[in-house]
Amino acid sequence: MNVAATAQPRDLLGHPRGLAVLFFTEMWERFSFYGMRALLIFYLTQHFLFDDAMSAGIYATYGAMVYLMPVIGGMVADRYLGFRKAVIVGAVLLCFGHLGMAFEGDPARTVDGVVIRDEVSLQVLYLSLAFIVIGVGFLKSSISNMVGELYGPDDNRRDGGFTLFYMGINLGAFVAGIVCGYLGQTYGWRYGFGLAGIGMLAGLVTFVRGRRLLLGAGEPPDRADLGRALVGRITREQLIWGAALVAVLVMWQILQHQEVVGGMLLLGGGAVVIGLIWFSLARCTPVERDRTLVVLGLTSVSVVFWALFEQAGSSMSLFADRNVDREIAGMTPQASQFQSLNPLFIIFLAPLFAGLWPMLARRGFEPGTPAKFGLAIVQVGLGFAALVYGCSVAGENHLVAAGWLAFAYVLHTTGELCLSPVGLSMVTKLSVARIAGMMMG
Repeated sequence: MNVAATAQPRDLLGHPRGLAVLFFTEMWERFSFYGMRALLIFYLTQHFLFDDAMSAGIYATYGAMVYLMPVIGGMVADRYLGFRKAVIVGAVLLCFGHLGMAFEGDPARTVDGVVIRDEVSLQVLYLSLAFIVIGVGFLKSSISNMVGELYGPDDNRRDGGFTLFYMGINLGAFVAGIVCGYLGQTYGWRYGFGLAGIGMLAGLVTFVRGRRLLLGAGEPPDRADLGRALVGRITREQLIWGAALVAVLVMWQILQHQEVVGGMLLLGGGAVVIGLIWFSLARCTPVERDRTLVVLGLTSVSVVFWALFEQAGSSMSLFADRNVDREIAGMTPQASQFQSLNPLFIIFLAPLFAGLWPMLARRGFEPGTPAKFGLAIVQVGLGFAALVYGCSVAGENHLVAAGWLAFAYVLHTTGELCLSPVGLSMVTKLSVARIAGMMMG
């Protein structure tokens, strides 16, 4: 449902007031997500004493599922729940997941060369990650689609609205890395993870209390069907809640068997691609078909970019911990806090990029969306090249200057700004309405 034509309350800074609700909801959700992400690889290597390969495998499995589940969650939102209810389902699951991470149990110890781990806390870790994966699946694509619904298809405020929304994401991520990272690595894991959970709870309260300002955005496609009893007195909506909990239990097991995830992603990704191609050819008008195929093609580029970019939470964090001279002006930040560099640069650079594209457009030099995606790939690659060069000029202590890590994050950030806000706006404009949630996922 597009609510742009509905009588809105007074605009806020030239945008619908509902944008502020979505801005702060997503800010808190990203605070919780990135607060946990800042600590996860260190929690695995330092608390549970997993080796680097195992820790990276758990992180990669979790990350892959986080990127896959919004496709499925978006399909459920498109067909049954609507985006608003999907956000609530996701937020509730995320609260359970992030607060569960605060249960750290006894640290692992080595006895006669054998690592002894607290199996209860290890299972709580996997279960908490499962709650987060399924929660993100319901929330992430749905809240982005709700931003799109606040604007008409030809509203020239749309890209600006998504840029503001994107700044909210990065404001939450910046503060999370600084505060949660510091608390977790300085005072104890439970404090960093617990604060992330409190942040998610704040996001849920913000969304529920501010829903009237959304003026119908994200409502279910068929409210009567959603409330219809299917099994005894159990309604379709209640069944979806139950299915979400079952999905959490399934994901709990998947996260403990990283060896099967590669095949699952290959099959799942292939099925989605084949399904979208079939849908575009059999169920779409020629214009809808062309738009769907464009989105599908650019999404494949996006997958490569994010696979490289997400090294920030694993290999780049371990690199910062072990191979970077972290002393800056007499202070030594925790390695997890370096993850805040990316959102910090976003906050400063996003307004410049928001003004850059219109300026280039007025002069006839604005690159097209495919070219922007290509620039993103080049820049993320140059970021890693900067680290390689930094290693080659390291001093006698063999530690890389922190400036090289910061420069790598600058390049990753400019690449992200060429791809992510542009991609979000493109998907909401080009996607067929009845599969918009899945396409955003």
